[in-house]
Amino acid sequence: MLQKISTALISVYHKDGLDEILRELNRLNVKFISTGGTYEFIQSLGYECESVESVTGYPSILGGRVKTLHPKILGGILHRRDSDQDRKQIKSYDIPPIDLVIVDLYPFEETVATGGTDEEVIEKIDIGGISLIRGAAKNYNDVVIVASKNQYKPLFDLLKAKKGSSDIEDRRWFAKEAFKVSSAYDSAIFRYFDGDEQSALRITADEVKHLRYGENPHQKGIFFGNFDEIFEQLHGKEISYNNLLDIDAAVSLIADFDDTTLAILKHNNACGIACRPTVKEAWEAALAADPVSAFGGIVVTNCTIDKAAAEAINEIFFEVIIAPSYDIDALEILTQKKNRIILVLKSIEKASQKMQYRSVLNGTLAQDKNDSVQTPVDLQVVTKITPTAAETEDLLFANKLVKHTKSNAIVLAKNRQLIASGTGQTSRVDALKQAIEKATEFKFDLKGAVMASDAFFPFPDCVEIAHKVGITAVIQPGGSIRDTDSIAFCDKNGMAMVMTGIRHFKH
Repeated sequence: MLQKISTALISVYHKDGLDEILRELNRLNVKFISTGGTYEFIQSLGYECESVESVTGYPSILGGRVKTLHPKILGGILHRRDSDQDRKQIKSYDIPPIDLVIVDLYPFEETVATGGTDEEVIEKIDIGGISLIRGAAKNYNDVVIVASKNQYKPLFDLLKAKKGSSDIEDRRWFAKEAFKVSSAYDSAIFRYFDGDEQSALRITADEVKHLRYGENPHQKGIFFGNFDEIFEQLHGKEISYNNLLDIDAAVSLIADFDDTTLAILKHNNACGIACRPTVKEAWEAALAADPVSAFGGIVVTNCTIDKAAAEAINEIFFEVIIAPSYDIDALEILTQKKNRIILVLKSIEKASQKMQYRSVLNGTLAQDKNDSVQTPVDLQVVTKITPTAAETEDLLFANKLVKHTKSNAIVLAKNRQLIASGTGQTSRVDALKQAIEKATEFKFDLKGAVMASDAFFPFPDCVEIAHKVGITAVIQPGGSIRDTDSIAFCDKNGMAMVMTGIRHFKH
């Protein structure tokens, strides 16, 4: 059954977009009640408006902290229209029925993000607004609640379509949206007070994207987050669940490199990556590592893709290409493939979250993101032979890669190029054997290459195998009770080994 909107309480922090709503409400002869800046704004547009103070008989007090928290306001919102007792009390206390509440909340998160002082942040904790939102949403049986300017368009469409009336389905939808606003607001406040204590899990996300499906076609997939804040999609089909996993892995990997770098990823692991003077050269070296796995993967680079690089990349099918920018003639080439997703990485900082979450059992795991990147000063040489400058450069390169490779992981590198990797194996020996087999398949000379391991060597078997194929330097975290066995073998056979003290498991 349709219910007519007769009186609207309006009190908003942000006024943009409100004028159109006010114009339509005025046309529908809806009475306005307001306070403060909103009251002045409504009057400036030439509309009649009753002040909250005149309704309650009390002025705004305590520097504006208390103005709408009054029985005549909350009673007007919360009374039940089908209750004889509520109707009698409303009449007895001269409380005006309120059918529509339009409020928003003080910009708490924006104040925190811009470095506001503690006093400034605390003053942006809204009390009256949140109470009005919750009260109106609770009484959705009789009241329409608009808790954000994001809901102005649905309200405007409703007013137009139903001539100032609403039905229970309309009001319930607005109530749901209101509780989404209030829960996100409370979570933001909690996180501010909680700081780095991580004493409880409070996650809210207003941006929701329904995906075609999940990891497989029979699974439902949803993305909670603001993708457009990080990327601009220039071309291609709709992004899928698996695309998002690969895009996340690609951006996390490329963030660790400063020199001109290009990587090719497949199923969240790098199957090719290289640092070179130009993007095209980096592409050629990255592709050489595994041209078979590269097909249908993701390409990511930290530099502008020019025409020469685009022509080379365009020879192979890729699902997604990510770069900070593209030359115009490069885009003309890359967009020839209709479904290829082309993304501009607008902000690598916004792509990186402080915390990582995974659902397990009937709960959630949370951990700090692995932002650890080793430099020359972090390397402890534990062998008689010190790695050369070139070997050190390759060791650090390989160590960045092994950090982003599924465990158990081994990475082989040479001349700042991925030679091969062993990924997701149940033993470290199997990971090394997988890497060597792949390097051999693509005719790489492992003499002078380096090896990185994501965790320590419990036995000397891996360095023994590495020595046989010509690997000359090794980087690993160390920490095994049998570290000395691996070190002794390296010393005996002219190999260099460095330890970092940092393990890089990735499960």
